[in-house]
Amino acid sequence: MAVSPARLRKRRRLLLTVGGVVVLGIAAALVLNAFRDSVVFFYSPSEVQARLDDPSLKLADRRFRLGGLVAEDSVVTLDDGVTTEFTVTDGAGEIRVRFTGMLPALFREGQGVVAEGRLEGANLFIAEDVLAKHDENYMPPEVAEALKKSGHWEGPEAAQ
Repeated sequence: MAVSPARLRKRRRLLLTVGGVVVLGIAAALVLNAFRDSVVFFYSPSEVQARLDDPSLKLADRRFRLGGLVAEDSVVTLDDGVTTEFTVTDGAGEIRVRFTGMLPALFREGQGVVAEGRLEGANLFIAEDVLAKHDENYMPPEVAEALKKSGHWEGPEAAQ
């Protein structure tokens, strides 16, 4: 039995459509996989400490951002002169941070900071990059939200 030309066109169109969907699915999977490897999550010190209690959340193996306030009287320059240690707090938790390099000019105790790097051990964060707020009204949204949750927010709307 011969297949009609109309039926052949429909079959060819269906195969092309299915093939296109498969190719798009593979492309989307590759893009999402690459995106997952480059995503850097943000955590406050109390969130880091809570996640350390859950061994399924391999936080020590991941690069992430740690944000909060630089604790008062916590900044110490080590003997090599280029490595600085300080404590980041959100009022509910604290994490010690070690950074080698030049800190931003606006870095100081009591101010907002975001450090990007990896956790080493239970309470030492090795920062590869440190960002400080750039004026009196700015704080990274994630840091502001974490401080609001802990009741330590003193941003512009807190004064109103």
